[in-house]
Amino acid sequence: MIEVLVVDDDVRVATVNAAYVGKVPGFRVTAKAHSAGEALALLERHPVDLVLLDHYLPDETGLDVVRRLREGGHRTDVIMVTAARDVGTVQAAMRLGALQYLVKPFSFSGLRTKLEAYAALRRTLEGGGEAEQAEVDRMFGALSVPSGAPELPKGHSPTTAELVRRALMGADGPLSAQELADRTQLSRQTAQRYLKLLERAGRVRLSLKYGETGRPEHRYAWAPPV
Repeated sequence: MIEVLVVDDDVRVATVNAAYVGKVPGFRVTAKAHSAGEALALLERHPVDLVLLDHYLPDETGLDVVRRLREGGHRTDVIMVTAARDVGTVQAAMRLGALQYLVKPFSFSGLRTKLEAYAALRRTLEGGGEAEQAEVDRMFGALSVPSGAPELPKGHSPTTAELVRRALMGADGPLSAQELADRTQLSRQTAQRYLKLLERAGRVRLSLKYGETGRPEHRYAWAPPV
């Protein structure tokens, strides 16, 4: 489980954000804080993997919290979740190492997309060792919002859709649902569901391959927009 600290000066907002986090598989909120001092004290006692951090706090700013964490050697990841939208604040957050920046107000799906991208990055980094350029590109691209996938219906993951897209684009030719499942470690049913969804959206091209049995095999290829 990815342990999360939610920091927001508004108790109600912190509760809502924590509830959102709890709905994303693989994430668990371990604590909530409503000031910079409280957040830093909690992190000293119980380090977490990720902090969802508001900028406007009653004692210090969220950027101050990130700065003090880095000065203290804390490697906790940070996603800014704030109404602060001026370019200077966004730029400072980037320079201090915030991984993502989510502007209030936002929907559950907006936060879920950020969290799923963060989880994907962690999985990419778990292998360790040295990285070739393609691996480096994947690490830096893991937190970007997938641009190749369409808007998804409720219950569908943008991260999974992006996984399918990359597998199809990296293939030498069309893939069957089973071949896609093998490449992505998804179940065949999940692979089939996303292939049909992307086909209906016009992003995947379906072709039929006839074998010895006479029953055609459905094969899929990525069809980028013209």
